[in-house]
Amino acid sequence: MSAHRSGPRRRLVQAGAIAAGLTLLVGCTSNAPAEEEDTSQEQEDGATSANDDSGDTVTIGFSAPAADHGWMGAITSSARAEAEKYDDVELLVAEGTNDVNLQISQVEQFINDGVDAIVLLPFDGAALTDVATRAMEEGITVINVDREFSSPFAARTTILGDNYGMGVSAGTYICEQLGGNEDAVVAEIAGIDSLPLTQDRSRGFEDALSDCGLDVDNRVAADFTVQGGQSAAANLLQAAPQIDALWNHDDDQGVGVLAAIEEAGRDEFIMVGGAGSRSVMESIQAGDSVLQATVIYPSTQAADGIRLARLIVQDKALSDLVEVEVPRTIQLFAPVVTADNVEQYLPTAFE
Repeated sequence: MSAHRSGPRRRLVQAGAIAAGLTLLVGCTSNAPAEEEDTSQEQEDGATSANDDSGDTVTIGFSAPAADHGWMGAITSSARAEAEKYDDVELLVAEGTNDVNLQISQVEQFINDGVDAIVLLPFDGAALTDVATRAMEEGITVINVDREFSSPFAARTTILGDNYGMGVSAGTYICEQLGGNEDAVVAEIAGIDSLPLTQDRSRGFEDALSDCGLDVDNRVAADFTVQGGQSAAANLLQAAPQIDALWNHDDDQGVGVLAAIEEAGRDEFIMVGGAGSRSVMESIQAGDSVLQATVIYPSTQAADGIRLARLIVQDKALSDLVEVEVPRTIQLFAPVVTADNVEQYLPTAFE
Protein backbone atom coordinates (compact mmCIF):
# COMPACT_ATOMS: atom_id res chain seq x y z
CA MET A 1 0.00 0.00 0.00
CA SER A 2 1.49 3.27 -1.12
CA ALA A 3 1.57 6.20 1.28
CA HIS A 4 1.55 8.72 -1.58
CA ARG A 5 1.08 9.01 -5.27
CA SER A 6 3.97 8.30 -7.58
CA GLY A 7 4.61 9.34 -11.15
CA PRO A 8 7.15 11.03 -13.41
CA ARG A 9 7.02 14.32 -11.53
CA ARG A 10 7.39 12.60 -8.18
CA ARG A 11 10.30 10.47 -9.40
CA LEU A 12 12.04 13.63 -10.67
CA VAL A 13 11.64 15.19 -7.23
CA GLN A 14 13.04 12.04 -5.62
CA ALA A 15 16.02 12.02 -7.95
CA GLY A 16 16.65 15.68 -7.29
CA ALA A 17 16.49 15.18 -3.54
CA ILE A 18 18.96 12.30 -3.70
CA ALA A 19 21.33 14.30 -5.86
CA ALA A 20 21.14 17.26 -3.51
CA GLY A 21 22.06 15.04 -0.59
CA LEU A 22 25.21 13.55 -2.08
CA THR A 23 28.52 14.89 -0.81
CA LEU A 24 31.76 14.47 -2.76
CA LEU A 25 34.58 13.33 -0.48
CA VAL A 26 38.06 14.04 -1.79
CA GLY A 27 40.97 12.25 -0.10
CA CYS A 28 44.64 13.17 -0.12
CA THR A 29 46.83 10.57 -1.80
CA SER A 30 50.13 12.02 -0.68
CA ASN A 31 51.85 11.20 2.63
CA ALA A 32 52.74 14.85 3.03
CA PRO A 33 50.23 16.90 5.03
CA ALA A 34 48.17 19.31 3.01
CA GLU A 35 49.09 22.86 3.93
CA GLU A 36 46.55 25.59 4.59
CA GLU A 37 43.71 23.49 3.22
CA ASP A 38 40.40 25.06 4.24
CA THR A 39 37.72 22.39 4.58
CA SER A 40 35.26 24.55 6.49
CA GLN A 41 33.16 25.17 3.37
CA GLU A 42 33.05 21.45 2.58
CA GLN A 43 31.90 20.68 6.13
CA GLU A 44 29.31 23.41 5.97
CA ASP A 45 27.99 22.14 2.64
CA GLY A 46 27.76 18.60 4.00
CA ALA A 47 25.51 19.75 6.84
CA THR A 48 23.01 21.69 4.74
CA SER A 49 19.57 20.48 3.69
CA ALA A 50 17.50 21.03 0.58
CA ASN A 51 14.26 20.38 2.43
CA ASP A 52 13.08 23.98 2.19
CA ASP A 53 13.80 24.23 -1.53
CA SER A 54 10.64 24.62 -3.54
CA GLY A 55 9.35 21.43 -5.18
CA ASP A 56 6.17 20.05 -6.69
CA THR A 57 3.04 21.63 -5.26
CA VAL A 58 1.57 19.64 -2.38
CA THR A 59 -2.14 20.03 -1.71
CA ILE A 60 -2.93 19.36 1.95
CA GLY A 61 -6.36 19.05 3.53
CA PHE A 62 -6.55 20.04 7.20
CA SER A 63 -9.28 19.27 9.73
CA ALA A 64 -9.40 19.77 13.50
CA PRO A 65 -12.03 20.18 16.24
CA ALA A 66 -13.67 23.52 16.95
CA ALA A 67 -11.46 26.18 18.49
CA ASP A 68 -13.33 26.24 21.81
CA HIS A 69 -10.09 26.32 23.80
CA GLY A 70 -7.00 28.48 23.41
CA TRP A 71 -4.79 25.47 22.70
CA MET A 72 -7.12 24.12 20.01
CA GLY A 73 -7.37 27.53 18.38
CA ALA A 74 -3.59 27.68 18.19
CA ILE A 75 -3.50 24.25 16.53
CA THR A 76 -5.32 25.59 13.46
CA SER A 77 -3.68 29.02 13.36
CA SER A 78 -0.19 27.52 13.58
CA ALA A 79 -1.01 25.06 10.77
CA ARG A 80 -2.12 27.93 8.54
CA ALA A 81 0.97 29.97 9.39
CA GLU A 82 3.27 27.05 8.62
CA ALA A 83 1.67 26.38 5.25
CA GLU A 84 2.10 30.04 4.28
CA LYS A 85 5.87 29.67 4.62
CA TYR A 86 6.03 27.41 1.55
CA ASP A 87 5.20 28.44 -1.99
CA ASP A 88 4.73 24.77 -2.90
CA VAL A 89 2.00 24.07 -0.31
CA GLU A 90 -1.71 24.60 -0.99
CA LEU A 91 -3.68 24.23 2.24
CA LEU A 92 -7.40 23.45 2.28
CA VAL A 93 -8.80 24.08 5.77
CA ALA A 94 -12.12 22.56 6.82
CA GLU A 95 -14.22 24.38 9.40
CA GLY A 96 -13.40 23.23 12.93
CA THR A 97 -16.05 20.91 14.30
CA ASN A 98 -16.85 18.72 17.30
CA ASP A 99 -19.37 16.78 15.20
CA VAL A 100 -17.77 13.43 14.36
CA ASN A 101 -20.01 12.82 11.35
CA LEU A 102 -19.25 16.25 9.93
CA GLN A 103 -15.52 15.69 10.33
CA ILE A 104 -15.82 12.34 8.55
CA SER A 105 -17.57 14.09 5.66
CA GLN A 106 -14.78 16.69 5.56
CA VAL A 107 -12.20 13.95 5.12
CA GLU A 108 -14.37 12.29 2.46
CA GLN A 109 -14.44 15.61 0.59
CA PHE A 110 -10.64 15.81 0.74
CA ILE A 111 -10.49 12.30 -0.75
CA ASN A 112 -12.88 13.31 -3.54
CA ASP A 113 -10.81 16.44 -4.18
CA GLY A 114 -7.73 14.24 -4.71
CA VAL A 115 -5.50 16.01 -2.21
CA ASP A 116 -1.93 14.77 -1.79
CA ALA A 117 -2.07 14.67 2.01
CA ILE A 118 -4.44 15.12 4.94
CA VAL A 119 -3.35 16.47 8.33
CA LEU A 120 -6.03 15.41 10.77
CA LEU A 121 -6.56 16.09 14.46
CA PRO A 122 -9.67 13.98 15.02
CA PHE A 123 -12.34 14.91 17.53
CA ASP A 124 -12.50 11.16 18.19
CA GLY A 125 -9.58 9.08 16.93
CA ALA A 126 -11.47 5.80 16.88
CA ALA A 127 -14.42 7.28 14.99
CA LEU A 128 -12.19 8.79 12.28
CA THR A 129 -10.08 5.66 11.80
CA ASP A 130 -12.10 4.12 8.97
CA VAL A 131 -12.20 7.22 6.79
CA ALA A 132 -8.51 7.91 7.41
CA THR A 133 -7.72 4.33 6.38
CA ARG A 134 -9.75 4.85 3.21
CA ALA A 135 -7.67 7.94 2.42
CA MET A 136 -4.46 5.97 2.86
CA GLU A 137 -5.80 3.25 0.57
CA GLU A 138 -6.44 5.95 -2.04
CA GLY A 139 -2.74 6.83 -1.92
CA ILE A 140 -3.18 9.96 0.20
CA THR A 141 -0.62 10.61 2.93
CA VAL A 142 -2.42 10.95 6.27
CA ILE A 143 -0.75 12.65 9.24
CA ASN A 144 -2.53 11.89 12.51
CA VAL A 145 -2.18 14.66 15.12
CA ASP A 146 -2.56 14.38 18.91
CA ARG A 147 -5.54 11.99 19.19
CA GLU A 148 -4.55 8.58 17.86
CA PHE A 149 -6.46 6.44 15.41
CA SER A 150 -7.27 2.89 16.49
CA SER A 151 -5.42 1.27 13.56
CA PRO A 152 -1.81 1.64 12.39
CA PHE A 153 -3.06 1.54 8.79
CA ALA A 154 -4.92 4.83 9.16
CA ALA A 155 -1.87 7.12 9.04
CA ARG A 156 1.59 7.31 7.55
CA THR A 157 2.89 9.30 10.53
CA THR A 158 1.47 10.20 13.94
CA ILE A 159 2.53 13.29 15.90
CA LEU A 160 1.81 13.24 19.62
CA GLY A 161 2.26 15.38 22.67
CA ASP A 162 3.43 13.67 25.85
CA ASN A 163 0.74 13.70 28.52
CA TYR A 164 2.54 11.30 30.82
CA GLY A 165 5.72 13.32 30.26
CA MET A 166 3.91 16.51 31.29
CA GLY A 167 3.20 14.96 34.67
CA VAL A 168 6.76 13.73 34.99
CA SER A 169 8.15 17.18 34.13
CA ALA A 170 5.84 18.94 36.58
CA GLY A 171 6.57 16.46 39.38
CA THR A 172 10.32 16.56 38.79
CA TYR A 173 10.35 20.37 38.89
CA ILE A 174 8.35 20.42 42.13
CA CYS A 175 10.70 17.87 43.69
CA GLU A 176 13.64 20.11 42.81
CA GLN A 177 11.97 23.21 44.22
CA LEU A 178 10.94 21.60 47.51
CA GLY A 179 14.50 20.51 48.19
CA GLY A 180 13.90 17.08 49.66
CA ASN A 181 11.26 18.18 52.15
CA GLU A 182 9.29 14.94 52.45
CA ASP A 183 6.70 16.65 54.67
CA ALA A 184 5.77 19.09 51.92
CA VAL A 185 2.09 19.26 50.91
CA VAL A 186 1.51 18.87 47.17
CA ALA A 187 -1.81 19.62 45.49
CA GLU A 188 -3.10 18.90 41.98
CA ILE A 189 -5.87 20.41 39.87
CA ALA A 190 -6.53 18.02 37.01
CA GLY A 191 -8.58 18.41 33.85
CA ILE A 192 -11.48 16.12 32.97
CA ASP A 193 -10.89 12.93 34.95
CA SER A 194 -12.63 10.64 32.47
CA LEU A 195 -10.17 11.48 29.68
CA PRO A 196 -7.12 9.23 29.16
CA LEU A 197 -4.93 12.32 28.72
CA THR A 198 -5.84 13.51 32.24
CA GLN A 199 -5.20 10.07 33.65
CA ASP A 200 -1.79 9.95 31.93
CA ARG A 201 -0.83 13.38 33.27
CA SER A 202 -1.79 12.44 36.83
CA ARG A 203 0.04 9.12 36.60
CA GLY A 204 3.25 10.81 35.42
CA PHE A 205 2.96 13.40 38.18
CA GLU A 206 2.49 10.77 40.86
CA ASP A 207 5.39 8.69 39.54
CA ALA A 208 7.77 11.66 39.53
CA LEU A 209 6.79 12.75 43.03
CA SER A 210 7.30 9.26 44.41
CA ASP A 211 10.94 9.38 43.32
CA CYS A 212 11.58 12.15 45.86
CA GLY A 213 9.40 10.75 48.60
CA LEU A 214 6.33 12.90 47.94
CA ASP A 215 2.75 12.17 46.99
CA VAL A 216 -0.36 14.12 46.04
CA ASP A 217 -2.03 15.21 49.28
CA ASN A 218 -4.96 17.13 47.81
CA ARG A 219 -6.47 16.64 44.35
CA VAL A 220 -9.50 18.03 42.52
CA ALA A 221 -10.59 17.87 38.88
CA ALA A 222 -11.86 20.73 36.71
CA ASP A 223 -12.99 20.81 33.06
CA PHE A 224 -10.39 22.80 31.09
CA THR A 225 -12.45 26.01 31.40
CA VAL A 226 -11.80 29.22 33.32
CA GLN A 227 -14.99 28.82 35.33
CA GLY A 228 -14.28 25.19 36.12
CA GLY A 229 -10.74 26.02 37.20
CA GLN A 230 -11.91 28.76 39.54
CA SER A 231 -14.54 26.56 41.15
CA ALA A 232 -12.19 23.58 41.57
CA ALA A 233 -9.42 25.75 42.99
CA ALA A 234 -11.77 27.41 45.48
CA ASN A 235 -12.81 23.98 46.77
CA LEU A 236 -9.20 22.84 46.98
CA LEU A 237 -8.01 25.90 48.85
CA GLN A 238 -10.81 25.56 51.36
CA ALA A 239 -9.95 21.90 51.99
CA ALA A 240 -6.19 22.47 52.24
CA PRO A 241 -5.15 25.22 54.69
CA GLN A 242 -1.47 24.67 53.90
CA ILE A 243 0.05 23.90 50.48
CA ASP A 244 3.70 23.92 49.41
CA ALA A 245 3.30 23.21 45.69
CA LEU A 246 0.38 23.04 43.25
CA TRP A 247 0.23 21.64 39.72
CA ASN A 248 -2.63 22.76 37.48
CA HIS A 249 -2.95 20.63 34.34
CA ASP A 250 -4.17 23.31 31.96
CA ASP A 251 -3.31 26.98 31.50
CA ASP A 252 -6.74 27.97 30.20
CA GLN A 253 -8.42 26.69 33.35
CA GLY A 254 -5.42 28.16 35.18
CA VAL A 255 -6.84 31.66 34.62
CA GLY A 256 -9.67 30.67 36.94
CA VAL A 257 -7.30 28.90 39.31
CA LEU A 258 -5.22 32.06 39.74
CA ALA A 259 -8.38 34.11 40.30
CA ALA A 260 -9.43 31.78 43.12
CA ILE A 261 -5.95 31.93 44.66
CA GLU A 262 -5.99 35.73 44.60
CA GLU A 263 -9.49 35.84 46.05
CA ALA A 264 -8.42 33.52 48.88
CA GLY A 265 -5.32 35.62 49.56
CA ARG A 266 -3.04 32.58 49.41
CA ASP A 267 0.62 32.90 48.42
CA GLU A 268 2.47 30.35 50.57
CA PHE A 269 3.03 27.88 47.70
CA ILE A 270 4.54 27.65 44.25
CA MET A 271 2.35 26.86 41.27
CA VAL A 272 3.14 25.04 38.02
CA GLY A 273 0.87 25.34 34.99
CA GLY A 274 0.29 23.11 32.01
CA ALA A 275 0.15 23.46 28.19
CA GLY A 276 2.02 26.74 27.66
CA SER A 277 -0.26 29.75 27.11
CA ARG A 278 1.12 33.19 26.41
CA SER A 279 -0.63 34.77 29.40
CA VAL A 280 0.91 32.21 31.77
CA MET A 281 4.37 32.66 30.27
CA GLU A 282 4.08 36.42 30.61
CA SER A 283 3.04 35.98 34.25
CA ILE A 284 6.07 33.76 34.84
CA GLN A 285 8.24 36.38 33.17
CA ALA A 286 6.79 39.15 35.35
CA GLY A 287 7.22 37.11 38.54
CA ASP A 288 4.16 38.72 40.11
CA SER A 289 2.24 35.67 41.33
CA VAL A 290 2.65 32.19 42.81
CA LEU A 291 2.99 30.89 39.25
CA GLN A 292 6.64 29.96 38.71
CA ALA A 293 6.56 27.52 35.78
CA THR A 294 4.44 25.78 33.18
CA VAL A 295 4.90 22.50 31.32
CA ILE A 296 4.56 22.61 27.53
CA TYR A 297 2.03 20.54 25.62
CA PRO A 298 2.94 21.82 22.13
CA SER A 299 0.23 23.61 20.16
CA THR A 300 2.55 23.33 17.15
CA GLN A 301 1.69 19.68 16.49
CA ALA A 302 -0.44 20.41 13.43
CA ALA A 303 2.20 22.81 12.09
CA ASP A 304 4.69 19.95 12.37
CA GLY A 305 2.12 17.84 10.55
CA ILE A 306 2.08 20.30 7.64
CA ARG A 307 5.86 20.16 7.39
CA LEU A 308 5.97 16.38 7.53
CA ALA A 309 3.16 15.95 4.99
CA ARG A 310 5.10 18.13 2.56
CA LEU A 311 8.32 16.19 3.12
CA ILE A 312 6.68 12.79 2.67
CA VAL A 313 4.82 13.71 -0.52
CA GLN A 314 7.99 15.23 -1.97
CA ASP A 315 10.00 12.10 -1.05
CA LYS A 316 12.17 13.94 1.46
CA ALA A 317 13.19 13.06 5.01
CA LEU A 318 14.17 14.82 8.24
CA SER A 319 17.50 16.42 7.50
CA ASP A 320 18.87 15.95 11.02
CA LEU A 321 18.36 12.18 10.93
CA VAL A 322 20.48 9.64 9.11
CA GLU A 323 17.28 7.68 8.36
CA VAL A 324 16.05 8.40 4.82
CA GLU A 325 12.34 8.29 5.69
CA VAL A 326 10.19 10.45 7.95
CA PRO A 327 9.57 8.46 11.19
CA ARG A 328 6.26 6.70 11.70
CA THR A 329 5.67 8.17 15.16
CA ILE A 330 6.98 11.43 16.64
CA GLN A 331 6.32 12.29 20.27
CA LEU A 332 7.13 15.85 21.27
CA PHE A 333 8.91 16.69 24.52
CA ALA A 334 7.20 18.34 27.52
CA PRO A 335 9.74 20.91 28.79
CA VAL A 336 9.37 23.05 31.89
CA VAL A 337 9.25 26.80 31.22
CA THR A 338 10.56 29.06 33.98
CA ALA A 339 11.72 32.67 34.21
CA ASP A 340 15.16 31.45 33.12
CA ASN A 341 14.07 30.13 29.71
CA VAL A 342 10.66 31.69 29.06
CA GLU A 343 11.90 33.90 26.20
CA GLN A 344 12.84 30.78 24.25
CA TYR A 345 9.26 29.45 24.37
CA LEU A 346 7.20 32.65 24.10
CA PRO A 347 7.20 32.65 20.26
CA THR A 348 5.28 29.35 20.19
CA ALA A 349 2.96 30.09 23.12
CA PHE A 350 -0.78 30.01 22.40
CA GLU A 351 -3.21 32.85 23.11
